[in-house]
Amino acid sequence: MFRTSTFRLTVIFSATFALSTLLLFAFIYWQTTVVETERVNAALVRDADAIANAPPLEILRSVTIRLAADFHRVTYASLFTVNGHPLAGNLDRLPEGVPLDGRAHRTNIVMPESGGSNREVVMVVARRLANGQLLVLGRSIDSLDNLRAVVMRALEEGGTPMVLLSLLAGAILSRRAQRQIKSVHLAAERIMRGNLQERLPVRGNADDFGRLTNSVNHLLDEIERLVEEAKNTTDNIAHDLRTPLTRVRSRLERARETAQTRAELEEMVDRAIVSLDQTLRIITALLRISQLEDGRRRAAFSMVDLKTIVQEIGDLYEPFAEENDVRFSIEAQDITAVLGDPDLLSEAIANIVDNAIKFTPAGGWVRLSVEQNGRIPAITVTDSGPGIPSEEREAVMRRLYRSDKSRHIDGCGLGLSLVDAIIKLHDFRLVIKDGDAGIGCVFQLTCGRSQ
Repeated sequence: MFRTSTFRLTVIFSATFALSTLLLFAFIYWQTTVVETERVNAALVRDADAIANAPPLEILRSVTIRLAADFHRVTYASLFTVNGHPLAGNLDRLPEGVPLDGRAHRTNIVMPESGGSNREVVMVVARRLANGQLLVLGRSIDSLDNLRAVVMRALEEGGTPMVLLSLLAGAILSRRAQRQIKSVHLAAERIMRGNLQERLPVRGNADDFGRLTNSVNHLLDEIERLVEEAKNTTDNIAHDLRTPLTRVRSRLERARETAQTRAELEEMVDRAIVSLDQTLRIITALLRISQLEDGRRRAAFSMVDLKTIVQEIGDLYEPFAEENDVRFSIEAQDITAVLGDPDLLSEAIANIVDNAIKFTPAGGWVRLSVEQNGRIPAITVTDSGPGIPSEEREAVMRRLYRSDKSRHIDGCGLGLSLVDAIIKLHDFRLVIKDGDAGIGCVFQLTCGRSQ
């Protein structure tokens, strides 16, 4: 518990609070010791100067009035002869050790009514008047000393319980944090043992720890999804590679056992090579997707003219469309250049166009267009084919996914996965939707990083 961050933080807060309290008491002590004492001294010196400059009869009257107004018995005022005999006031003798310099000095005065047994701490000003008499003014500062004693006693008696209470609060908070962290550790151990459905316990409060737990749970959800996707991809790879490899093996065995002539042997070997090429295309495509997901090609990005890319793809796929009896048209506007890799963007657009032409029945049409959508360029591929059901639009971007309607068409199910990897590399956005009146399919690539 004593090594927990919560307890250490509580100790820091306790020390800060104790220091703040100490500074507050020090300020109060300074006010009573220095400021208030200086105020008393200044008042005594000022009053002594004012009385000393008055006529003799007025001096005597001022001393009498000063004592009459002292309801709290904290004022001292006396007038003495040249030889130090008292003439008026409440002092029967001159204060011992106080110079006649007109300045305030601290001294102890024996209170007359106590019979000499009680001394009081007094600030005293003593000075000689023009006629040779001695004037003594004083004020008791016992109350200030008492206040200072109270402050020090409060600091001594209140500081220790305050620190102990702070440490106790820190221990309670640390214990609570330990319980939360222990539950997190147990859940993490279960997750590390392979239980990917396990999640960190979430409490009802929305504190920092709760928000962190929610973030970790969202991360675990994404990890579980990626692991499941990787598992499915592995299964699909094993399935898609097993078929051509099995076909290669069967053809080679048949060639060994049944080929009678060199021509028959070469024909069977050529068929086996075609199956091996299909397997290599799948492996190559998977490796390219992994390289793109790594994101290192961003360092080579430059400004790309999408209109030029669209026109080149149109020239490339127009003969392929004619072979499939599909009308292919291009609409290219002058648009803002985007930051990206021209070869990868060409490959992504070409894959979308290739799919559109392959899946569009004879007599249909495919349109490739690029336009300025507000400030952001957008490339759109529209066809009159069978379209993609809404429930499959996310699945078609996964690796090796092939819908039932596409099983008879040549391909390995990695074209759109490659497109998805390229788009994510560029931080662009691809939307799949139905065509006008629900006919065909629309692929709209929004190039969000326009310059």
